[in-house]
Amino acid sequence: MPDFTLDDLIACYARGVFPMAEARDDDRVFLVDPKLRAVIPLDGFHLAQRLARTVRSDRFEVRVDTSFEDVVAACAEPRPDRQETWINEPIRALYAALFARGMAHSVECWRDGMLMGGLYGVALQGAFFGESMFSDATDASKTALVHLVARLKAGGFRLLDAQFMTPHLARFGAEEITRRQYHARLEAALAVEGDFFALPKKVSGAQALQAISQAS
Repeated sequence: MPDFTLDDLIACYARGVFPMAEARDDDRVFLVDPKLRAVIPLDGFHLAQRLARTVRSDRFEVRVDTSFEDVVAACAEPRPDRQETWINEPIRALYAALFARGMAHSVECWRDGMLMGGLYGVALQGAFFGESMFSDATDASKTALVHLVARLKAGGFRLLDAQFMTPHLARFGAEEITRRQYHARLEAALAVEGDFFALPKKVSGAQALQAISQAS
């Protein structure tokens, strides 16, 4: 896709499509508009008691936006259950530029000075588009997701887009909706102004859980 700019990327999210690549070594980028879309209802987020205990224990130090490009790189690495990735170099460059503009964010789980898991995505008005997550330690990416939901609920977001349904996401209450339903929810989310930093950049697990319960 020649001359695909940062403004083009932002416009894509605003109309409900997102970019992907066939493989990490394929420089081409194509746009996706799924017939069925996975979303995680912020008011219907399912949090298992065991995971809540892990989050509350602060097993991980959770940071926001301190190592964005490292999170993207980790998400693109081969994994035992997934050797290939849709994150190629043009996509990495675009999201790095979006991060520099303040519209892309990472939620990171650290332990003993090492990045153990996290996620990244795009914030646009009252919508957050989750792009990818990774985990190198048990519950690391799940903890990042809990902190993300807390941040979005505290900040008045209306939509958490998870793109494609997986059994992993279903455990958190994700649901699959039609393209028409998704576009309606997206339109409503873009009509409000979400604040990704309504919570401080660093909050404890207990504070994150409290933010989720207070906003419910």
